[in-house]
Parts: sequence; structure tokens; C-alpha cells
Amino acid sequence: MINRVIIRIKLLQVVYSYYQKESADLNLAEKELMFSLQKTYDLYHYLLLLIPALTDAEQKRLDLRKHKYLATASELNPNVRFADNRFAEQLRKNKQLQAFYNEKGSIWVEEDTPLIKNLLESIVDSDIYKSYLDSEDNYASDQEFWRKIFKDIVCKNEGLHDFLEDKSIYWNDDMEITSTFVLKTMKKFDETENDNLELLPMFKSEEDRLFAIELLHKAILNEKDYNERINNHIKNWDLERIANMDLYIMQIAIAELLNFPSIPVNVTLNEYIDIAKFYSTSKSGTFINGILDAVVNELKKENKLFKN
Repeated sequence: MINRVIIRIKLLQVVYSYYQKESADLNLAEKELMFSLQKTYDLYHYLLLLIPALTDAEQKRLDLRKHKYLATASELNPNVRFADNRFAEQLRKNKQLQAFYNEKGSIWVEEDTPLIKNLLESIVDSDIYKSYLDSEDNYASDQEFWRKIFKDIVCKNEGLHDFLEDKSIYWNDDMEITSTFVLKTMKKFDETENDNLELLPMFKSEEDRLFAIELLHKAILNEKDYNERINNHIKNWDLERIANMDLYIMQIAIAELLNFPSIPVNVTLNEYIDIAKFYSTSKSGTFINGILDAVVNELKKENKLFKN
């Protein structure tokens, strides 16, 4: 689940933090990187757990309406498809999710009722919900309902974004990319599957985990060399006048260019230019693109760049 896009972003955040500390420690930076990536993986689980949490909230809503004074006929005999959603129940029983819940609990607890209530109201008031109640009553319909609800309502709920940012500083930028893996996981589920269906692993391969660690070490340990290369291609500027974030982005990018020959040059450049546009100034993408292009040409002339 933790792909290299996430790794690059988290690594940049750790490198930035590393240089802000008076007594920087590379071992501590590595632990911080692994902890940050683990928190992203935790969020993946929590978002999956949100689905059965919302069906529980729907069941409570129906029960309250059923037992209120002078309940109407529709309140006494409600449509329970949402509360009894098969896909949500399948998630609830999933052994990996249960193991996660038993170890770390849930962030969807009673104290967070306002958020759950807001999400539930948005769902019940939606056209997706109305169409779902009128659709054929089967597993496929239940699964498709949650795919649409998660994509069109849950992911776009500003209250949820604010809630997650308040819960953990590690989740400030995680919702968008983590939600794509939740949707990918939804597609994996099948009516015939039992509670043993495997969720996405934290890392697709051991290679990705090692990529994160090695890139961090290379970027920091070779800082002087990489900064000299950057300085060689700055016109009418000096290194101290470059925004710290821009400098760190280029430092990590050069580390990747030199130490991971299996990653195409254009992939590395595009990834860090995109990161610069989001995490630095509006002009950073163009600036970094120009410097890195010059560095790439220099490395090719020196026969130090063995990639396409």
C-alpha cells in the first residue's frame, strides 16, 4: 500500500524536520520515517473501519426513530438495507481488520459522534442512498453503494479531513492518496470470500521499504556533494538564498537519480517537480526543473548516471 509516491513525500517531511533540529540524528530520522509511514498504513485501516462504524450509526438511528413517541409506520418498519449492508458486514468480520482493531482500537468512538452524525446525514440525504434503496437487493449492489458513498461523500467531507488532521499531524496530507487504496481494496472483495481476505500489505515489496531507508541515508549523508552540484547551476543566486524546501527537494531528487538506476530519470524528475508544486512556492516547480535538468546533463557527461 505504501508506494513510492508516499515514501517520497514522507521522506521530504522527515528531511525537513531533520535539518530544523539542533542535534540531528540520522537513526532517529529513520525511525521517524518508518513511524510516519506506519501512520499512513494505520489510516488505511481506520478508513476501512469507518464503513461498519457508519452502518452501526444507521442502526442506532433507525432504533431511535422506531422507539420515539408516536412513531410513523415507516419509522416502525424502516428499510434496513443500509444497516444490514453485506459488504460492511464482511469488512467488520475481516480477520486482519479485527486484529488491527484489537491492537489499536478505533478512532470512530462515541466522543466523535458529531462527525459520524454529519457523515450519516450526508449519506442518507444523498441521491446515491435513495437509488440504493430502490436497487436490487444483493451483494453487488451493497458493494457498489459503498464504493460510490466513499468516493463521492466520505472523501469529500471537509469535517472528516479536519477531524483526521486534528487526530494526527501525520495525516495532514494523507487522505487523498490513502483513499485510493481503500477504493482499490473494495474492488478486491467478493461475495464468495470469507473473513480471511487479505488487505493490502504495508509495502508492496521489501524493495520499497529498503528504498525508503536507503534514499533517506543517501540524501543526508551526501548533502555536501549534492549541494555543490546544485550550486554549480544557480545563476545570480547563492545556496543560502534558495528556499529550504526547494533545496531539500533537489537534494533528495539527486540522491534518487544517483543511487536508484532502475527508476527512469523522467519519473524521478516528474515526481519531485510535482512535490515542489504542492509543498513549496508557486514558482518552485519551474525553478527545480531547470536546476535538476542541468544536474542530469552534468551527471551524464561524467558517466555517473546509469539510467534511461
